[in-house]
Amino acid sequence: MKLFNKKAIRFTVATMIATASLSSCTNLDENLYSTLEKDSFYKNKLEVMQAALRPMTHMQAWLAPTGNSGFYYHSELSADQVAWPQKGRHGYDGGDHFRMHYHTWTATENRGKTSWDLMWTGIGYINGAIADIESLDISTIDMTEEERTKVIAQLKVLRAYHYMRAIDLWGNIPISVEVADKPLNPETKPRKEVFEFIKTELEAEVPKLPNLDAQTIGQVNKAAGYAMLSELYLNAQKWAGTPMWDQAIAAADNVIKGTGGGIGGVPKLSADINSIFSNTNSANPESLFQFQFSRKGGFTFDWGGFYMGYDYMKETLDVGYGGWNAFVVIPTAFDAFGEKDLRKKDWFLFGPQYKYGTKTPVLGTEEYAKQALVFVNSIRRESEGDKTSQGSMAEGEENSGARFNKYKSGRLSDDNYQENDYIIYRLTEVIFNKAEAIMRKNGGSANQEAVDLINSSRKRSFAAADWEANKYTTAKLTLDELLAERGREFIFEGKRRTDLIRFGKFTTAAWWDHKPTGDPNKELFPIPQQQIAINPNLQQNPGY
Repeated sequence: MKLFNKKAIRFTVATMIATASLSSCTNLDENLYSTLEKDSFYKNKLEVMQAALRPMTHMQAWLAPTGNSGFYYHSELSADQVAWPQKGRHGYDGGDHFRMHYHTWTATENRGKTSWDLMWTGIGYINGAIADIESLDISTIDMTEEERTKVIAQLKVLRAYHYMRAIDLWGNIPISVEVADKPLNPETKPRKEVFEFIKTELEAEVPKLPNLDAQTIGQVNKAAGYAMLSELYLNAQKWAGTPMWDQAIAAADNVIKGTGGGIGGVPKLSADINSIFSNTNSANPESLFQFQFSRKGGFTFDWGGFYMGYDYMKETLDVGYGGWNAFVVIPTAFDAFGEKDLRKKDWFLFGPQYKYGTKTPVLGTEEYAKQALVFVNSIRRESEGDKTSQGSMAEGEENSGARFNKYKSGRLSDDNYQENDYIIYRLTEVIFNKAEAIMRKNGGSANQEAVDLINSSRKRSFAAADWEANKYTTAKLTLDELLAERGREFIFEGKRRTDLIRFGKFTTAAWWDHKPTGDPNKELFPIPQQQIAINPNLQQNPGY
């Protein structure tokens, strides 16, 4: 597919439409407020890098939990750990979150269209930047051919990552690599063909990337590229029909051994479970790929909207933000953590809530107005006397469910308040990928290498006195247990739906009040009907 070149960088109310419009994929009606002509840009290496990094800025809108209804929303709310229940008069939102939870979504979901628009806009940004930078006469600027090669490789790998997330959601999608002189209507390609495109791009371009080091934090780097490959190969059987366990192991080894570099030389696991998510995590040696958010820099990682309760959270955490009281932990997901698991204590807000540093209760504002607020592991109308039922998405209250506390912004007085980066890939995930590939290659059984890999991460979650009783052995580490541990370790990180599908549980397993549909078509979301109306060459996924 080719994309129409506007020959300008345009700024709109909602988003910035770069050198390529996506009128061939989606309808991007826009009001032009200011125009930066291409001929007046790209005058030096700095401006080239600004154009190359622009898609990363845009990507946070659909990948991170920062407020838009993108990949993160669809990955978490359709899975077995996080829900957005109605809480009294709040949160019904036209039934959007009910349909996500119960797998009853349709092809006309506005949030599905938003996700599609955001992700394809990002591909347009990348295609436009590649076309512009490849056509530059770099003899006129302070840039070498080697530097340009690395920048182009970074953009192509980032584009491949966009496609990896897109085939995860929709499976059968168009392929776009160029900018055209007029809008075109691209045709849907089979998921296997798109997989091969991603694989070819990553295998060709990842070796050209700069190593991960202190200077490339936040950029597409070689360690991140190998992490992408480890994920791609791990999902090859589901996405393309052919297992690639050996390739997944080799890509993981390239990360683990430091072939792609690392912050500090070689990637290392954090010594504890919290520092990788802290407000000083920017140079954490476990991180491989991240969004560099910064309140001081005017670009804050704001998870508060989805994950924080109302303004009483300011008192609870001594912060300057509240939220929409939206996402909560599904009761069965909270129950999956043992009482000795430090993650259960550190990564959630649960039980009585107090004003920071005191024993003065924080008070509710809805069902528990002027009463002590206590987060409970249930989603039901306890204020009306229901203390025993399973509850449902329609029966939440302001205190229903354990809450997110994985990323911690620090207090208002903290010099690094809200300086958290959002981690896209970390070493722990690659370690889990390798262990899973080993087990699948071994018929589903764990050998000692797989056990040692998972234990290297899990050990951080238990006090020394509790470790012997909670460590894995080859007998204890089954595939089902590996999926459960992936859930515990990566909760809130936007990866759960992908894991459930790979393990065959997404449409067959029950959780809390969710009953399995048994419909394999639900492993893909529908192509938004609004897009098919614009482009009749798009073909709807089966079952919709």
